[in-house]
Amino acid sequence: MGESFAVRDNSARSRFELDLDGSMALAEYTLTDGVMTFTHTETPPALQGRGAASKLIHGALLAARARGLKVRATCSFVVAYLERHPEFADLTPSSDPR
Repeated sequence: MGESFAVRDNSARSRFELDLDGSMALAEYTLTDGVMTFTHTETPPALQGRGAASKLIHGALLAARARGLKVRATCSFVVAYLERHPEFADLTPSSDPR
């Protein structure tokens, strides 16, 4: 019943990829000074509504954490994901209120 999936970092193309049922979801990023900025997430129609993008971003954030990177998002999907998942708050550069 459970789907098997693996998120991989295709660093040569600056993106995370998730293959599922013959289709690929991807999350593009830039990496500068220890900060991974997610710029674009793309999910093909065959994978939409199945949680593929969430699985992809979850895996990408775990990879960033494992590498000791901070995370920023200019992609609206990743911004929304981070807002819904406070367990990844440690990855975002803090803007400490005074």
